[in-house]
Amino acid sequence: MPSSVPVTDEAFRSRYGPAALVTGGSQGIGEAFARELARRGLDLVLLSNDGPELDRTARRIAADHGVTVRTARVDLARPDLLEVLDERTGELEIGLLVCSAARSLVGRFLDQDVEEKMNALDVNCRATLCLVHAFGRRMRERGRGGVIIMTSLAGLHGAALTSTYSATKAFDLVLGEALWEELRPCGVDVLSVCAGPTSTPTWEAARPRPGGLLSPRVMQAGDVVLEALDALGRRPTVIAGRGNRLSSFLLGRLLTRSAAARLVGRSVRSLFAHEDE
Repeated sequence: MPSSVPVTDEAFRSRYGPAALVTGGSQGIGEAFARELARRGLDLVLLSNDGPELDRTARRIAADHGVTVRTARVDLARPDLLEVLDERTGELEIGLLVCSAARSLVGRFLDQDVEEKMNALDVNCRATLCLVHAFGRRMRERGRGGVIIMTSLAGLHGAALTSTYSATKAFDLVLGEALWEELRPCGVDVLSVCAGPTSTPTWEAARPRPGGLLSPRVMQAGDVVLEALDALGRRPTVIAGRGNRLSSFLLGRLLTRSAAARLVGRSVRSLFAHEDE
């Protein structure tokens, strides 16, 4: 039977606890997920390749919310990822998996090293697939649990300068939607979250121009997380932010694929003109 929808922190813990695993948990949207899940009473396992920042984030969350926070400094692109995590989480019951970490590449496709693009595939796609496979099996056996896969508006349309990133996010989106239908009868909720521009260290490091074409309001990471958790168990996909939902509707319903690709491409170029020189 399809899963019920948790409406209280206690019901949330019962369905998705006792622990959550969050990739990219040291900063940005991953950290915002970690904080909100801790507030709801879930223990945490946070993954990141940024050791010092990861440890600082874990200490702050544990002190603020009184939950147990474990960390693992790990490169999600490593081929033995699951073996490494099994050593850290083997005895834990992970009731919620949040795949938030991502490698973002901005620039002309043919000017980027192929090794960088392959690394993005490993982090954004292969690691997500492997984690969902491993922890999803355990959730299916228990008959409850949840998986949140962070994707992006970039995954809805091909865009110049973000071709590899957009393609990986399209993979994540379709994977999540397919598993939403496949795992519902098993009691496992799966949600793909399409985020638009969000105020994170990664976004700021890309040095986007303010006020670019088709650029909706930059959201706060905490707001994206709240919309995601509200949609978990209710639908297969959520686009965070009213402006993002409007632009997605207009691009998808009013324009051909070729026209949308040109328009989105111009928007990306207006944001990252320094990467197109």
